[in-house]
Amino acid sequence: MALSFKIQPFIFFSLLLTASASPNDLSCLKVSPINFTNSAEEVITNIQQVTSIFSRFTNAFGQPHLLNAVSDCLDLLDMSADQLDWIISATRNPTGKDNSTGNLSSDLRTWLSAVLVNQDTCIEGLQGTNVMGLVSTDLYRVMSSVKNLLDQVIPINDQLATATSSDQFPSWMIDNDKKVLQENEVTADVVVAADGSGNYSNVTDAVNAAPELNMKRYVIYVKKGVYNENVEITKKKWNVLMIGEGMYATVISGSRSCVDGWKTYGSATFAVNGRGFIARDISFRNTAGPTKDQAVALRSDSDLSAFHRCGIFGYQDSLYSHSNRQFYRDCTIAGTVDFIFGYATAMFQNCQIIAKQGRPGQKNTVAAHGRIDPNQPTGFSFQFCNISAENDTVPTYLGRPWKNFSRTIFMQSHMSNAIRPEGWLEWNGSFAFDTLYYGEYMNSGPGAEVANRVKWPGYHVLNDSSDADNYTVAQFIEGDLWLSSTGVNYTSGL
Repeated sequence: MALSFKIQPFIFFSLLLTASASPNDLSCLKVSPINFTNSAEEVITNIQQVTSIFSRFTNAFGQPHLLNAVSDCLDLLDMSADQLDWIISATRNPTGKDNSTGNLSSDLRTWLSAVLVNQDTCIEGLQGTNVMGLVSTDLYRVMSSVKNLLDQVIPINDQLATATSSDQFPSWMIDNDKKVLQENEVTADVVVAADGSGNYSNVTDAVNAAPELNMKRYVIYVKKGVYNENVEITKKKWNVLMIGEGMYATVISGSRSCVDGWKTYGSATFAVNGRGFIARDISFRNTAGPTKDQAVALRSDSDLSAFHRCGIFGYQDSLYSHSNRQFYRDCTIAGTVDFIFGYATAMFQNCQIIAKQGRPGQKNTVAAHGRIDPNQPTGFSFQFCNISAENDTVPTYLGRPWKNFSRTIFMQSHMSNAIRPEGWLEWNGSFAFDTLYYGEYMNSGPGAEVANRVKWPGYHVLNDSSDADNYTVAQFIEGDLWLSSTGVNYTSGL
C-alpha cells in the first residue's frame, strides 16, 4: 500500500561517502595498516572461539536467566565480528563504502569502542551463571586486544566541508532522491495499522519485510495506536526510517524486566542494531513498573542513528543508549533510576528529561554512562534540554558513574529545583571520582546553581566555550558529517 505524506526533508542515508576520504586517512594509525588489520583478524578468531563455547548452552531448558544471557552474548559477539569486519574493510580501503562518515579515525574508534562494550555487556549479563567461569578468560582476552587496537588509533578531528542546513545535499545523492526531498514529500514503503487498514497489523512484520543491507531509505509508516509487542531491528536491516503519527499517538509497548527473567540488554521493548536508523513521532514504552528493576523501553546499538520527537517512557533504565553514535532531538525521556544509561556517544538536544516517582525512598538519577577505557570517544552530552521531575520532593541527580571513565556533560540546559544542590550521586563510595569526567556549562534554573556541587576531581564547571565546544553536535558526534542527511533539525555548535 502506498501512502504519501509530508515530512521535513530527509536524505536517503547511504554509507557511500567516497568523496570524503583524503590520502592521509591512514595517518590516524600508529602502526602499519597491515599490522592493524592482522590484529583485528586475530580478534575475530578469538570471538569465533568463544562463540563456540556459548553454543553449548543454547538448550539450557528450565533456566530462563541463563538462556537469555547466552542469547544476548551470542548476539553481541555476532555484532562484534561484523564491526571488526567494517574496521578491516575501512582500513584497507579508506574511500570505500564502510568508511561511513569520511573521518576514518572517528569511525574506527567508534566501532572498536562498540566491540569493547559488547564484551562488557556480555560479562555483566553472565554474572551469577555457571557459564561465566568457562568464558570469562576468553572475553577478557578479547577486551584486552580491542583496547590495544583502540590505543593504535589517533583521535583526529578532520571534519569535512559538508552541508549543515536541510536545503543542501551531499554529493553522493542521486538526482531522483534530491527531487523527492526538495518536494518535501515521501512515500512509505509499508504501512502498519492495528485496525488492519495497512500492509501489516504489527510492527515486527513490517520490520522483517525490510530488505537487508539496504543502501536506500526504507520507510515504515505506523498509524496511531498502541502496539503491544517487542520489536528488534536486526544488524542487517540498514537505513530504516520509522514514522508514527505523534509521540502520544503511535506507541510501541512492552513489559519485559529483569525481575521476570530478562537480562537488561534483552528487556528492551524496541531494540535497533541496524545502521542508520531514524525514528520520528513515535513512542517506546516499558510498563513493567518501578518494582521490576531494570526494564528497558528503547535500546539502540545503531551507528549514526537519530530519534526525532520520540517518547521513551519507563522506570529504571528506560533508555539503553548502548553503543555507537546517536542523536536525540525534541524527545521526551522519562524514568527513575539511571533512566538514560549505556556506553554510547550520544547527544541529546532540546529534549524533555523527566524524573518520575519510583519506589518509596528511591533516588532518581538521570544519566549513568559507562566508559571503560580512556581512549573511548564515548559519553553523553545534553544541550538545550529541560531537566525536571514529576515530584520535586524526590531527590534527583544529574548522574552517577556506572564505569570507571564515565563521561556526562550538561550545557545550556534548564534544571528545575528537583535537582539536588550537589548535582551528582556516587555509585559506590569514591569509585571513579578521579577518572570520571562530568561537566556543566551555562545551565539555568533553580537546580543549576553550582556553588554546592560535588568536589570530585573529575567534576568540572566549564567556563570556557572552547571546552564546551568539544561536546557539541559538530565535535562530539561528528554531526555535520551525517545529520544533514537525516532531515532532523539540529544545532551544530553552542
